[in-house]
Amino acid sequence: MTFRATLSTLLSTALTTTFALVAITTSPAQAAVDEPPRPAFYETPAALPSANGTVIRSEKMTFLLDPLDATSLVRNAQRVLYKTTNRTGKAIAVSGTVLVPHAPWVGLGSRPVIGYSPGTQGMADRCAPSRQFSEGIEYEGIGIEALLLRGYAVAMPDYEGLGTVGIHTYMDRVSQGRATLDVVRAAQRLSGTGLSSTSPVGLMGYSQGGGAAAAAVELASTYAPDLRVKGAVVGAVPADLAKVATTLDGGPFSAFAFFALRGLAASYDIDLTPYLNAKGVETMRAVEQDCVFDLLDNAFVTSSTLSANGQPMSELMKVEPFKSVIDAQRIGTLEPQVPVLVTHSTLDDTIPYAVGRAMARSWCGKGANVRLSTNVAPLHVGGMVPHVAEALPFFEARFAGIPQLSNCWLI
Repeated sequence: MTFRATLSTLLSTALTTTFALVAITTSPAQAAVDEPPRPAFYETPAALPSANGTVIRSEKMTFLLDPLDATSLVRNAQRVLYKTTNRTGKAIAVSGTVLVPHAPWVGLGSRPVIGYSPGTQGMADRCAPSRQFSEGIEYEGIGIEALLLRGYAVAMPDYEGLGTVGIHTYMDRVSQGRATLDVVRAAQRLSGTGLSSTSPVGLMGYSQGGGAAAAAVELASTYAPDLRVKGAVVGAVPADLAKVATTLDGGPFSAFAFFALRGLAASYDIDLTPYLNAKGVETMRAVEQDCVFDLLDNAFVTSSTLSANGQPMSELMKVEPFKSVIDAQRIGTLEPQVPVLVTHSTLDDTIPYAVGRAMARSWCGKGANVRLSTNVAPLHVGGMVPHVAEALPFFEARFAGIPQLSNCWLI
């Protein structure tokens, strides 16, 4: 069986049982329900270091691709807590995962590290990938395994408020992008990994992770000029949340939009209570403790049934303060300084292909080196298969110093 066929089978099995979402919310940065106790590792210390990407603490962890660990590589796996800066400029602690193959790097120069932004996990702390990896239930393990097989190190953030204190600021462009860049810095500074500040860097993500990786590549030259970023692979990027919300409403993945509203309300300290009815408030209380596995709890929920005035969320996003917040999350407004491969399926039922194409076109208009790879994989979940498969030769070429041939003229 070919690598692509094997990957397709593994991905479809894993993703079918894991991709999910949840529903809407109300109050701002204050959680509607008390957060359950989290492991002591994830607690933020009283004082944070000054430098972004500084490792606060780390510990060895078990990395399982599946519950039986039937196919995983032997590797150096560590859970990290590191310092980053959120959208407001506040210093925060974010958790993440650093994975390094034990096999020596045989390529030119030092071992590359991939800043791997995860897709939707949920809102509860227990959903954090750095916790789920040890339970063998993290679907991103499939794509990560492919990178480790190539000899790359992988650094994955849990994002703000996912695993650590506070509400996960889902879809906050700046917070997610910075968390991704800073987990790479943390990996390079972590002892025992063989990584250093000279390690070449790649950025990668799909869906929510595509948005985070795309934000990271836009921010890299100004926020993290010390990183030697060579390129980025971003798939099914939710670059325009207003258009994505309209597509999602009332569908199987309607909770994507609800997550975004809740996460952005937390980031921008907006009280959603006046905009929700009793059902919306009750849904919010449940959502903050849901993970991706809880998809069916809120599938096919129409946002108008949760709003105070009976209008859908897409209408709410057209008025202030929400309009300015949603506009601020637009991806494609800053020029990436390194080559970017954009993957997207024309059959994506969750994030419209037109949204990803418009982002790529916008980058092209600013002079960026962009290649849009269009596929016809079935639905949103299926699009991850070609995304992972195309990322591997892309990174090999970039780390070897081979330039990308842009197809901006076709977009």
